[in-house]
Amino acid sequence: MDLTSGGTARRLLAGVAVAATAPYLTLKLLWLSGSTVGVVGAGFTDDSTLWVLNLLTFAMDAVAVALALAFVRPWGRRLPAALPVFPMWVATGLLATLIAALALTLGADALLGPEPSHGQQAWLRPWVYALVYGGFAVQGVTLLAGFALYARERWAALLRERIGGLPRTSTLPLQRVLACAAAVLAAPAVGLHLLWSVGGTLGLAAGTAAEAGRGLRLTQGVSGLAAAVACAAALALAFRWRPERRLAPLLATGWVTGGSMFAWGAWIFLADAVSAGAGAERTVPAATLLADAAQVAGGLFLLVIGALTLVEHASARADIESAG
Repeated sequence: MDLTSGGTARRLLAGVAVAATAPYLTLKLLWLSGSTVGVVGAGFTDDSTLWVLNLLTFAMDAVAVALALAFVRPWGRRLPAALPVFPMWVATGLLATLIAALALTLGADALLGPEPSHGQQAWLRPWVYALVYGGFAVQGVTLLAGFALYARERWAALLRERIGGLPRTSTLPLQRVLACAAAVLAAPAVGLHLLWSVGGTLGLAAGTAAEAGRGLRLTQGVSGLAAAVACAAALALAFRWRPERRLAPLLATGWVTGGSMFAWGAWIFLADAVSAGAGAERTVPAATLLADAAQVAGGLFLLVIGALTLVEHASARADIESAG
């Protein structure tokens, strides 16, 4: 499939991804302009914290549109790798976590029956959740599939490698230190997320646990497990565990779970920081903020390991081709 002209599958995926963002972007624009469509009760438009968070999430979904276009337009291949890779990594982490948690929530609701409304759900109409999370699910599937085709074309040689075939460069000791540091930093956040997923309250503001519905608890559990798997994948990559194994599955696993580790840690930390800065009544415990910040730092370490792997592999291949 030719990336510069765009294949039918990639164009279709990009078109569906862009279309899936339209309802969400429209709803956010309405809320930013003062509308209360889909909202139950008063006070929604007076909350500065929600306004800032709505602006942030609007911008994030707008980036998803740009990414979808980059996967099908000729200029997408000419972009420096970091431009599409970093936002796509973040988007992968957010959307894959949401899709997994949504699937688990729907399954749990089917088996156990739906829960009463909790927290934020109490002031949003049910159709808002169908629109938002339905759109996220479609975006996630189409963006991930589109990026997979894009990556297969742009980094095909790397994906064909085996773990032991990666170059052992002078940065390998640094990569190993970063992988170990990421695991240490992520450990408190992993523990807290898994604890919250089963109803624990350690590190939560008073009343937060009572408002957490099944969907939020499952999201916490998925996030915690993803961070643990991401650190394991980084260690396997840095220490060249199972060198005979294909590299692609390890990269894919680390890509999705590492994105989840960084993106969810950053989103929760940012949301809590915005709430605190806006003078929210409920304070966020310092331990929670520190755990989230450590998770973000660990995720950045994983990003550095991945970037070094990509750059050094490309350099090694260039040297081989020039020598040949």
